[in-house]
Amino acid sequence: MSYQASYRERLRYRIDNFLGRGSSALFLALMITFIGSLTLIIVFRALLNLIAPEIPVGSETADPDFLKQMWLTYLQITDPGNMAQDNDTSTVFKLSAIASGMTGVVIFSALIAFLTTALDQSIAHLKKGHSRVLESGHTLILGWGPRIVEILRELVEANESEKDPVVVILAAEDKEEMDEYLSINFLDRRNTRIVTRSGSTTSLEALERLNAADAKSAIILSTCDAAATTSEKLTSDARVIKTVLALDAQVGDSEEFNAVAEIFDPRNRHVVLNISPGKVVVVDAEEILAKIMVQTSRTSGLSVVYAELLSFEGCEMYFHQAEWNGITFGAMQYHFPDGVPIGLRHADGSLHIRPEPNTVLKDDDEILIVADDDSTIEFKTTALVTPKELPIPDTRAKRSQERMLILGWSPKAKIVVSEYSDYVLEGSIVDVVVHDPSKTRRGEIETLAAELDSIQLNLIDKNPLDSSDLESLDPLAYNNIIVLPQRDDNEIDAERTDSETIVVLLHLRSMTREKNRNGDTVQTKIITEVLDSSNQDLISRAGVNDFLISNRMVSMIFAQLSEEPRILEVYDDLFQEDGSEIYVKPASLYFENLPQTCRFADLMALAQKRDGEVCLGYKLKSLENNADENFGVKLIPLKDSEVTLTADDCLVVVAEDDL
Repeated sequence: MSYQASYRERLRYRIDNFLGRGSSALFLALMITFIGSLTLIIVFRALLNLIAPEIPVGSETADPDFLKQMWLTYLQITDPGNMAQDNDTSTVFKLSAIASGMTGVVIFSALIAFLTTALDQSIAHLKKGHSRVLESGHTLILGWGPRIVEILRELVEANESEKDPVVVILAAEDKEEMDEYLSINFLDRRNTRIVTRSGSTTSLEALERLNAADAKSAIILSTCDAAATTSEKLTSDARVIKTVLALDAQVGDSEEFNAVAEIFDPRNRHVVLNISPGKVVVVDAEEILAKIMVQTSRTSGLSVVYAELLSFEGCEMYFHQAEWNGITFGAMQYHFPDGVPIGLRHADGSLHIRPEPNTVLKDDDEILIVADDDSTIEFKTTALVTPKELPIPDTRAKRSQERMLILGWSPKAKIVVSEYSDYVLEGSIVDVVVHDPSKTRRGEIETLAAELDSIQLNLIDKNPLDSSDLESLDPLAYNNIIVLPQRDDNEIDAERTDSETIVVLLHLRSMTREKNRNGDTVQTKIITEVLDSSNQDLISRAGVNDFLISNRMVSMIFAQLSEEPRILEVYDDLFQEDGSEIYVKPASLYFENLPQTCRFADLMALAQKRDGEVCLGYKLKSLENNADENFGVKLIPLKDSEVTLTADDCLVVVAEDDL
């Protein structure tokens, strides 16, 4: 037999359901109660006034005014102090005043409690970061990690010339925690507004709240780093793929939108690229860093060049189109007040870095130019300066077998060794020093050694943190030294890793000073990886030739690709052995006699005579330890500016090789 609810139970059930709708239902219930109570008391007082009319003080007749009784009741409910107006009335009217005052106290106390609770709930909801974002033309960062501050720093630099730029961050972290972290670690926001929201980056609803459809670009961060386990990397890739799917559903067919994502597994990169062709750029950050590390280990000062080119602070690479009027690539070098062209992009999308100087530009060609800002790029129909005709010696750098010492190991070390084998002569040697290597690490290095035919790869079990172990290796007899993390595990702690790196560098500096005191010249190039950018100054004082700030450089790459995804093709071309790369070459390759004083335009002309090289700037030996002077590197100076070069100075050029 079914249960038969009483009328009271059914009424209670309906009231519960009504109040369960939320704060709006509760507010409506309070208003109904207030209006109902006011109406009942007004009717009661009006009836009393009809039965026993109130006779005002000083009058002999009753006052039957109903509106007056209504107004008096309203005042007594809203403010119990108005009950004093019934001091001279009969007892029944005093009872009405008491009922009005008590009703008002109860109702307004409940209303105040409701408003306070509703306000607290609204503030709590805002702190949770689930509210809608009403922005357009903004940049999305989907995810959270140690690179977030560096990425924001680059975006702020890029947005400095824009009006009211906005960066919106969506991550699973709590909004209050994100805001507090940024308030401590990222203060210089200039004109950029940063909005944080909590939620899943794979959620369609969360992306819709961010107004992703009207965003200009997105940066999708991985959930782990390159030192993570294979399982963690695959999990990160899966989340990135789902995020790209959700983002593609929100953006639709928008042609103005582009995204950049980090994927670890090469197979997953193809999956992501096929989800949204032409809109998503996939980056293997570790591979790019490894290639840069190899190039910079062989050329002192190159890391400073890359740090400036990849950053929005200083000069950057842009694509630019104008009416070329049949000019040749070599002649156009002197037609830009700001910037140096280094390549061509044809109408079919093909990219050619350092084309022949006599290449005639077509009207639909774009140039790849290094300039301070895209707003300063301007092609002049007439040359701004005419370079001098200076002789150039027929001198080539000599290449010989090299020895490289790698102190430590990291996921990018395998790529470093493979890339290094493409640059050096056959028979070169790479010695890898790892303290107490695990069986897995030993097997990885031995397998790599078997795969490489052109170089000899050796594993040495010593502790680089121990000065005696390090000295026994005679490290300064090597051509190049690369310092990597010293621990053979997957736990990368930036502060500890950088601290150990500094210890190794201090040992090497001490050995260098000892050799210098004995009259020996040290030619060894030392390069290291810095995880935390705050340690940059300490590393630069430890006697290292070059260093890469990993998180900052990856952040630079992400930020630039979010603004111009086609730059990835330039990276792929520049950061490999085939084709043209950037080199820092000795000035003695361009002048028979040094020192020489000349204009930058003259250096550009000399570089062109040398196999069509493109000169981007120069490096002064006397300033290479001066951080305020960009460690002696000056890129794209004014064409008519003069510089005095000595035998120790170098030119920064785009060339086929380092010879």
